[in-house]
Amino acid sequence: MTGFYGEHSKVWVSVDCIIFGFDHDKLKLLIGKRQMDPGRGEWSLYGGFVAPDESLEDAAYRVLLNLTGLKKIYMKQVGAFGAIDRDPGERVISVAYCALINVNDYDAHLQEEHGVQWVSLDELPRLYSDHNEMVRKAITLLRRRINTEPLSFNLLPSLFTLTQLQHVYEAILGEEIDKRNFRKRIKQIDFIEKTELIDKTTSKRGAALYRFNKRAYSEDSTFKL
Repeated sequence: MTGFYGEHSKVWVSVDCIIFGFDHDKLKLLIGKRQMDPGRGEWSLYGGFVAPDESLEDAAYRVLLNLTGLKKIYMKQVGAFGAIDRDPGERVISVAYCALINVNDYDAHLQEEHGVQWVSLDELPRLYSDHNEMVRKAITLLRRRINTEPLSFNLLPSLFTLTQLQHVYEAILGEEIDKRNFRKRIKQIDFIEKTELIDKTTSKRGAALYRFNKRAYSEDSTFKL
């Protein structure tokens, strides 16, 4: 460290991760009880302070890896939160990141180790500091991007039904979608491929299983649902 800027006050910089999953047709958030003061025992997002040798993005990926054990997670910056009194402990500026994971990919042992749990958005409790505001802004970001980016596939298993895909869209948008129009549009998208496999968990007849073709998507620059 140099001696520059010594006449200026210092602030702490942290990252908070807003981790969404999709389970039982609902969009869920991964939260836990805060393990430090101030706010010990309050419901909170999972985060951490940025180390001197880390970029903001590196710090967020480190936090996500530590919590979930997963790599190559979809992650986008939501924004910075710097109200003077947002943290009663010190002057802390937090940069929030939104992440999407498949609930079934998350190791239950890690979930238990970190004391976190999935909570439906419609049952979300009051969170520490401004974390509820972070969640609201993250949902707004997802709603703006869902029709121009293949976000849904980060929340689904590698093979999925069109009903599951529609339910993800509805969970993020917070509204019902016309089934016929939705399927008509989906079947016009080249990178959503129908397989020969059938899911028979919901009915005897079963439903066709689809998959996301990343290569086809990378070649398609006109996606809009």
